[in-house]
Amino acid sequence: MAYYAPPIARLLAELERLPGIGPKSAQRLAYHILRGDADTAGRLADAIVEVKRSIHFCGRCFNFAERELCDICDDTGRDASAICVVEEPRDVVAIERTGEFRGYYHVLQGAISPIDGIGPDQLRVRELVARVGAGGITEVILATDPDIEGETTALYLSRLLKPLGTRVTRIASGLPVGGDLEYADEVTLGRALEARREMD
Repeated sequence: MAYYAPPIARLLAELERLPGIGPKSAQRLAYHILRGDADTAGRLADAIVEVKRSIHFCGRCFNFAERELCDICDDTGRDASAICVVEEPRDVVAIERTGEFRGYYHVLQGAISPIDGIGPDQLRVRELVARVGAGGITEVILATDPDIEGETTALYLSRLLKPLGTRVTRIASGLPVGGDLEYADEVTLGRALEARREMD
């Protein structure tokens, strides 16, 4: 095993904690940081500290926000009768890129996954039901990932929301099963939104 000075070993250990970063990728990133000047490293460190200090969850939809509400919830020009339900904030970005949806969002902050110990109580389900129950919402679009967890979550939410008298739809297939929304191209995701279907 290669020997690293303690500061390098600590940097490598922290980099490897990032999703998708294995030992080789961590080593490449660490060497890049070490080869750069102190200003570059300082800007990276400052950006990380700043984003953790200033970004929190939107008080309404649970997307990332710098103020009380995110920019989308703050936009009064959007269609207040439709809510698109997604798993993570990155999914909001993916759908916004399509230009096909002009309503508001609700970010669950995950999906139902019993094997990981994640049930409805660990997600923002109660808040979604409260938003829909308050009235004025005519359609809820379930845009969870097309994998087992996403389908389970969509089915659970459909059964919960339909008694409230709201139309509940699911984005159409066309997205690969087991795939993540953030990796779908705009055309595929746009078509999936256009061809959404009523939940059974």
